[in-house]
Formats: sequence, structure tokens, C-alpha cells
Amino acid sequence: MLLQSPWMPRLAEIEASVAERLVLALADDIIEGRLKGGDRLPAHRDLAWQLGIGLGSVTKAYATLERRGLVRSVKGRGTFVAICQAHEDREIDLSSNVPPAMLTARLLARTLAGVARKIDADHLNLYSPPVGHLEHRRLLARWLETLGVMVDPSNLALTSNARQAISLAFDLACGPHGVILTERVTYPGAIALARRKGYRMQGVEIDAEGMVPEALADALGGVASTASRAVYLTPTLHNPTTATMGMARRQAIVDVCRRSDAWIIEDGVYALGPPLAPALATLAPERVFHVNGLSKSLGPGLRIGMLTLPAGMTAAAQEVLQDVPMAPAPLSCAVVEDWLSSGVIASIPQDLRHEARRRSSLATSLLGAVELVSHPDAYHVWLPMPRDAADRFATAAASVGIRVTPPESVLVDRSDQAAGIRLCLGGPPFEDLTEGLTLLARLVRNNTVSVA
Repeated sequence: MLLQSPWMPRLAEIEASVAERLVLALADDIIEGRLKGGDRLPAHRDLAWQLGIGLGSVTKAYATLERRGLVRSVKGRGTFVAICQAHEDREIDLSSNVPPAMLTARLLARTLAGVARKIDADHLNLYSPPVGHLEHRRLLARWLETLGVMVDPSNLALTSNARQAISLAFDLACGPHGVILTERVTYPGAIALARRKGYRMQGVEIDAEGMVPEALADALGGVASTASRAVYLTPTLHNPTTATMGMARRQAIVDVCRRSDAWIIEDGVYALGPPLAPALATLAPERVFHVNGLSKSLGPGLRIGMLTLPAGMTAAAQEVLQDVPMAPAPLSCAVVEDWLSSGVIASIPQDLRHEARRRSSLATSLLGAVELVSHPDAYHVWLPMPRDAADRFATAAASVGIRVTPPESVLVDRSDQAAGIRLCLGGPPFEDLTEGLTLLARLVRNNTVSVA
């Protein structure tokens, strides 16, 4: 006679498919130790009847759990818990801020077939001009228009990724002896880039809308008037805090920079469509370098960066890029051209926004016991906490097989004690994300780490 299962059937209370909710409920009970190694799970048909769900959903959930090594099926006997901890053999990466995977093999095959018939062979046979082929600049200017950023293609420089665009903006706006003012916690890549290139970076206080104008004015006033000054900031879905500026805040930042004659470097890579408030490049085109790219809005493999240039800066950009060429791959530009003409460009951000909201909702539901800062359109969430608590959290997460963004990497001032943890939600498959967040919630509930 078959042993009865000790599991009390349930579905997790999250916004997801029935199969995903069942996976989360079982994975949570296995991870928490409520189910032990060797415990039998309910038979497929019995579980479907008890929960009032389709047999196919149960089969799919059990298959997912087996792929993850949590359960094993024995022919003729049933399905059993295989291990007590989900984190023994692998790592779940919540440190890399990438969008969820949206591009299918079928879409790419269809796209590449079309590209093969239309691509200009000269784009592969000849070197690209320093700021990119004019045809490609026109193409990417059209894409920027969909985000509410209007730019003449002659004032657009193309790079192989957005970080290169930031690097170019630092060189043009700041120079080797200037100062870059930015949010006191900001994009780790920009901090690392500034340190590597030897730029002096100074943090500015932030609030729920991002950089505080009064604090920026004070910081600019403390910089010698002979030094080049640039303000680097992310007004839409700030990384790592997800803060988004309203119209009044954007205008205030622009006004402060105009009075101090400071350049603005606007990072717009996280906007999935026209923002509710205009881009800073629209409010002050004469002093704003607008950085954008396709890796966050279409897919990490599309390595194209863009930098809109204030009028009169194109020659300086060409001079910098003459020595260090950064132009994107022609094939990537051809893919974007195909997607613009076919309408794919419009549909992918909509799908990404839907998936971002599903993942943000999951994080909120599982980590609701801690102070969590999130935005439904962001791929990451922010857990503000003192520096020592953040370090303990990162260490405890690593001990259960979860990699999080190192707290120090987002701090402009390494000694800043007001820190936090950035959790990136886009990279892992949904079931892995669920498992990782469940483990982190368990650490908090069991007081393994304190976030106070």
C-alpha cells in the first residue's frame, strides 16, 4: 500500500499561473523543512482534485520541481522529496540587472532571415565612422523618439553599449580634472568607471524622487569654478532605488545646473516608453548628454549604446572616438531596423513591463515584512538599511546560495553608513527567482539577518 503524503495541499498567494503557484508552495515547504527528504507528494490526479486545478498544471509543476532537483519520481511508486535544501548545488544570481528574457528563437530566426536580404554589405566591408554610420544614427534617432527623446542624427554618437556612452559623456563633459556629481547611491557601473578613469566623483543627497535640487546646488557651490563640473543622474527608475522624478523635480535640477553652468549626463536606459515627465534632454538640450541603450529595453545581447550630444559637441566626440572606436556591430543595427519596420520594437517593451510588474509583485509579496522600495516597471528592488546590516545581509544570502549586489558597489563614498541591498529580479527564470526570494524572506523571518 502506498504511503499517504504528509503535505497539506495549497497554492501560493501570488500573481502567477496555477503551475507556478503550486511550484512556489511546494518549494517553500521543502526549503523551510516542512517536508523532509523522502516524503511522498500527493498523486497527480489526487492533488488536482483537492486543489480544483487541471491535471496538466500539476504535471508541469512536478516536472519543474524535478528539474530543479527538489523532487524525484519513481516509476510505479510516485514522486518524493529529493533534498531538504534548494541551495546546496547552485547559485541564484540576483546581482545582475538585466531584463527578463523576451526574445524567442523563432523571432530571431525570422528576423535574421529578413536581415540577410536587406543588410548593406559595405557596413561589414568598411570601417564605421567614429560616431557611427549616418544611416544607423538616423535609425536610432527614430527609436529614441519612441521614448520621447528628440535628437538630430547629426548630434547622436553610437557606441557598443550604454556604459561606453557613459564613458564618452564623462570624457566630454568633465575631462580628467573635473568633478562628477551624482546620487550618493547610484549605478555601480558608473562608479566603477569613474574610479577606473581617475575621475573625482561626489555624492549628492537623494529622497523619494531622486537627487535633491538644494543639495545639488550646495554641492556645485563647493566645487571650484575653474573645474569642469558634470551631474550624472538617472531621473527615471533610478538604479538602485527605483526613484522617478516628477516634472517639478526635473525642472528644478535643470535650473540648478543652468545657474552653475554644469553639464548634465542623463541616464535613460531604464525607461520602457515615454516617461510621464519629459526627459532632461528635452528640457535643456543645450547642456544634456542623454545616455541610452538597447540591452535594458530589448535584450542584453543587443549591444548598442547611444549618446545624444549638445549642439557643437559632435566634433569633440569624433576626436575621442577616433582613437578608441566604439561603434556598434552592423548586424545589431540591422536587427533594430527590421524590428522598427515590423512593429516588434513596440511590442517588446510592453511584454517587458508586464513581466517586470509580475516580478515586482512577487518580491513585494514575499519580502513584505521588510522595508522594500520598488516600482512596478523596474527590474530591481531596493532594501535600504545601515551599511553593517547590508554587509551581513549579503553574507547571509551568499551562505544560502544567493548572490546579491555588493553594498559597497553602489556607494559613491565608501564610508557612507546609509546603504542598502539591490535585488535584481530580471535575470533568473521565474521559478528560480521565487526560490531565491523565498530563501531571503526566510532569513529575515528567522532573524538570521536584521535589516533594522
